[in-house]
Amino acid sequence: MNPRRRWPYILGVLFLAGVVSLGAIGLWYQRNVDPPGKPGAEVAITVAPGMSTGEIGALLERRGVISSAKVFHYYVKFNGLGTVEAGDYTLHQREAMATVVKTLEGGAKVDKGIPLTIPEGLTLPEVAKLVGTLPGRSADKFLQVAAGGTVRSRYQAPGVTSLEGLLLPETYFFAADDDETAILRRMVDSFDALATRLDIDAGAARLGVTPYQAVVVASMVEREARVDEDRGKVARVIYNRLAAGMPMEIDATIQYALGKQKEVLLFSDLEIDSPYNTYKVAGLPPGPIASPGQESLVAALDPTPGKWIFFVVVDENGHHAFAETLAEQNRNIALAEQRGVR
Repeated sequence: MNPRRRWPYILGVLFLAGVVSLGAIGLWYQRNVDPPGKPGAEVAITVAPGMSTGEIGALLERRGVISSAKVFHYYVKFNGLGTVEAGDYTLHQREAMATVVKTLEGGAKVDKGIPLTIPEGLTLPEVAKLVGTLPGRSADKFLQVAAGGTVRSRYQAPGVTSLEGLLLPETYFFAADDDETAILRRMVDSFDALATRLDIDAGAARLGVTPYQAVVVASMVEREARVDEDRGKVARVIYNRLAAGMPMEIDATIQYALGKQKEVLLFSDLEIDSPYNTYKVAGLPPGPIASPGQESLVAALDPTPGKWIFFVVVDENGHHAFAETLAEQNRNIALAEQRGVR
């Protein structure tokens, strides 16, 4: 072929290839924006206070309402998305994005449904017991679903099957037809939304732990700290001991290993053979020991600066005294005994 004729041919082929590629991209985008066929099953989602557009898109993708959070991002960027109220919404799987946006802009459901309050610091079985108080729900079924792997947290470590510590303590409102799976998914989604908003990935990286390990620390803080101002210091003691290769010696992990709460631990309790026995096993326990609230998560991600490696309750209001040396700790213990709180 004459070189002068070859270039128009090549350019024509490239132009056609570009047109075909753009057409394929356009078709892919359109199928994400307006999926073919009828929408699927109903999906109940909860938009937590302060959720960003990106977090809402990720939640919608995770629940199967949309197929791409990235496409949702560009769709609302070009088409707009008004203020989205925190609360409950009913959508459908494979929903058209225009319908999703209209529903979100329409506001949360006024009918709040059946309330259930999950306090901070409960274990998974304790949460299940509260779920079992709802009409027609079963604590055993809730635990069965939690162990089944159909509902997972994005912050669940690889190989971990338990959702312990990954359910957000707060007040929920459930619809009459929300089953145990829907209830569990709401709690996990709420936890994931909060952990994402707190930027748990970056916070954990700064401290040299994984996001899941940060949740483990937060759960110990939740069970040990009795007043908010102590949470950051308790977290710092845990990280200081971890850095020094010391056993954590956290009483709350012994309670978890025992599977029951005791007013006073015996020396024999400290000999229990369990990976949660932080008196015998150095490092963090293998998983969380309770559901941490926001304050404990913040403490675990931003611990108070200090060199403490000991703490003990020293007054009837639950305040702790913190110490850098064993001698200082012994003085604090003597003070606690003098005040009758130990």
